[in-house]
Amino acid sequence: MRLLVIGRTGQVATELAALAPGAMILSRAEADLAHPEAAAEAVAGALAASGADAVVNAAAYTAVDRAEDEAALALAVNGTAPGLIAQACAAARLPMVHISTDYVFDGSTSAPRAPGAPTAPLGAYGRTKLAGEEAVRSAGGVHAILRTSWVFSPHGGNFLKTMLRLSESRDALRIVSDQVGGPTPARAIARACLTIAERLAADPALAGTYHFSGAPDVSWAEFAREIFAQAGRDVTVSDIPTADYPTPAARPLNSRLDCATTQTAFGLERPDWRAGLSETLARLEARS
Repeated sequence: MRLLVIGRTGQVATELAALAPGAMILSRAEADLAHPEAAAEAVAGALAASGADAVVNAAAYTAVDRAEDEAALALAVNGTAPGLIAQACAAARLPMVHISTDYVFDGSTSAPRAPGAPTAPLGAYGRTKLAGEEAVRSAGGVHAILRTSWVFSPHGGNFLKTMLRLSESRDALRIVSDQVGGPTPARAIARACLTIAERLAADPALAGTYHFSGAPDVSWAEFAREIFAQAGRDVTVSDIPTADYPTPAARPLNSRLDCATTQTAFGLERPDWRAGLSETLARLEARS
């Protein structure tokens, strides 16, 4: 399958480039989603020139707290641009995989959220990602919206790398324990995108919204403890409530995602994030 990937430097995009070396990758310089109309034109041109069979949009504005002050920019990148790109894909009759987030939910219950559960984002980031979902659906093409959570990898900025950095100078940390979700390796998300794109191209009836997150569900504090245990870092983690760690943007307390329909439709089981963590740490060690 010939794939067109939008985004080059993000965590999932970097993994996609490694897993699908024949893919055409559009960087921000080539398709800047901050300028939606120009980005959509660039994608349409790339589709015509590349002979692509499917598109994966792995580009997003992901600065959750900063989005509270840059809501217009976040909306352009996360909301308007994906919709216009989906229109270009629909015009070319090509399937599109669009990556979204658990932040479209408010996290108000303890049960895992199914894809059809009511959405109620708490902040600008979640609102703009939800706007992107709605725009992709409205474009009328074959699409899969893949919501995921707590992404980590050797690339970019993420919780894993932050914990490792802090452990270089601190032997005790206070970590939020009342937010629960599934840490998800970016490499697993990339593999899922490839599988979904191939299946969508063969069976457009599979179009829809899906969830994909790591298992088992844990708190941030539990995730941190496993990071330090696997990395051999002697750091004591103390549990604290979200109220003791205020941030500009509110976070959902429950980020558990029900991934059953993803397994049924695509044969994709929830990845064990502990194994993914071990692999990621090994990759980071190899780079040092």
